[in-house]
Amino acid sequence: MGKVQFIKLIIFIALFIISLSCSQSNQEYTPKPRGFNRIDLPEHQYQLLPDEHPYSFEYSKDAIIQLDTFKGAEPHWIIVYYPKLNSRIQFTYKAINNDISRLQNMMIDASKLAFHHDKKAYSITDKIYLTKNGKKAVIFELEGEVPSPYQFFVTDSTKHYLRGAVYLMTATENDSLRPIIDYMKVDTKHILETLKWK
Repeated sequence: MGKVQFIKLIIFIALFIISLSCSQSNQEYTPKPRGFNRIDLPEHQYQLLPDEHPYSFEYSKDAIIQLDTFKGAEPHWIIVYYPKLNSRIQFTYKAINNDISRLQNMMIDASKLAFHHDKKAYSITDKIYLTKNGKKAVIFELEGEVPSPYQFFVTDSTKHYLRGAVYLMTATENDSLRPIIDYMKVDTKHILETLKWK
């Protein structure tokens, strides 16, 4: 093959590639659906909270109990941490001591903390949840890009008050974390169902 023929071949290949790319650009583009990473969730298995608090419940065997080290933390404030899911449930406990106004203030504070996310949440619902053993809890469910999509409080109205908040410790969009949120809801409801005051 001579030099002239070689140059003609290169020009022909270049023109062929250009015409091929031009013909493909006229085709309609169809976007692919959004996909999320697969999340492997552990099986729901439970164990009893160590006997050092004025309350007890069953929590996940895949979770670790940590003391709350927040600056304003009080005794019996704990965190149930899920290392595999990078999530946690923060519990704040307060004694009521038959003080109705104290209880009312705590209930108002719980509502304020839930509705504090109203700028990022596009939906906040609150409902009363009645456990099988007759306890009433108020549950707040938040939809949207919020760090705490599920919160609750439960009380016996005279001695004990316990507030919980599920926190997702990742910046990923909550739509992609839906399996984790649903998993945490199941665990939270199990905690409420097995909750006992001491």
